[in-house]
Amino acid sequence: MVRLRGDALFLSQFDAGWKVVAAGCTPRPDMPFDCKPESARDQRVDEHAREDSPRWAGARDRRQNLYSRSLGVVTALLFVLSWLAQSISGAACNAEQQRDLSEPVSWAAYPASAHFWNRTLQNWQSELLAVAAMVVLSIYLRQRGSPESKPVGAPHSATGAEG
Repeated sequence: MVRLRGDALFLSQFDAGWKVVAAGCTPRPDMPFDCKPESARDQRVDEHAREDSPRWAGARDRRQNLYSRSLGVVTALLFVLSWLAQSISGAACNAEQQRDLSEPVSWAAYPASAHFWNRTLQNWQSELLAVAAMVVLSIYLRQRGSPESKPVGAPHSATGAEG
């Protein structure tokens, strides 16, 4: 155990060296350490939600659970939707195939084609769009446990220095 200001860090030795097994632990009188770095108070949820917190941060139901992970959910959804749109755009590939007097590719077979992966990788090169989306989305959405996200109950106007 390593004690820091107000909390503790637990280490274990493995064959490959030392590994952090618990962090953000605070001592409790006559009880084991509390090792929940994402407490409701830290995340400003439940009774710890403030007046300027997003409405769903104070909800004590699945809305809060969804909002606590909304950044990851929306990002994953955008990823899947972009792949779906990419597969649908394979119709353009079929037009090229027909011009070259080649066999058209079915929609189900298109995601396994080299053309699909070439287009996909070209799209992934445009990371600027992904980074810009993450910046804008992280203002309004939260991902509990992510160092890039504000606490769930932090107001939208909070910056990383405050939240």
